[in-house]
Amino acid sequence: MEKAKICNLYDLQETIASKLFEGIEYPWELLPRISDFIVELGATLDAAQFDKRGENIWIAKSAKVAPTACLNGPLIIDEEAEIRHCAFIRGNAIVGKHAVVGNSTELKNVILFNNVQVPHYNYVGDSILGFKSHMGAGSITSNVKSDKTLVVVKDAEEQIETGMKKFGAMLGDYVEVGCNSVLNPGTVIGRHSNIYPTSCVRGVIPEESIYKKNETIVKKQ
Repeated sequence: MEKAKICNLYDLQETIASKLFEGIEYPWELLPRISDFIVELGATLDAAQFDKRGENIWIAKSAKVAPTACLNGPLIIDEEAEIRHCAFIRGNAIVGKHAVVGNSTELKNVILFNNVQVPHYNYVGDSILGFKSHMGAGSITSNVKSDKTLVVVKDAEEQIETGMKKFGAMLGDYVEVGCNSVLNPGTVIGRHSNIYPTSCVRGVIPEESIYKKNETIVKKQ
């Protein structure tokens, strides 16, 4: 499934977690490894650039963190990131350079590449968001199937059994998700694709696509 491979979704120069991706084919394979990787990487970060706060929490000195934000480790917040009022980071999270985690947004077991924006009432769990991807207000990743069965990644031609119960969405670089959309478990969205507001998305969406209502997908012109 070429469309879902790391090499076709992400610019690995745009994350502090680039080494975590080495030797891995599909991005969801990294989800169980995020926690240990943060602890290992955090111990190597320059104390002149990062403050260590609490247990396994590293925050860049140039990052802006609202006093009302709730931060749990393991966690790395990279340079110039902004964590806004009442953001809730539950742990196992990497927030990239210049990323925005907004009002009442919740993160859990995620990697946000540089310049990602999840600025208003978003839930992002067990997911990876590529460079400059953006989730509109109220859009969320659903990371557990309603029947609690294991997540399968599907496109029109093939499917991959992940063996995972918790798996949200993989967003490629420059993906735009419209307001109040739901990305169902196992969703993969290719680079430069747009999701219409209030969409219910599942499966693999090709790069350079527009996802419209009723699962209509058209190629960008």
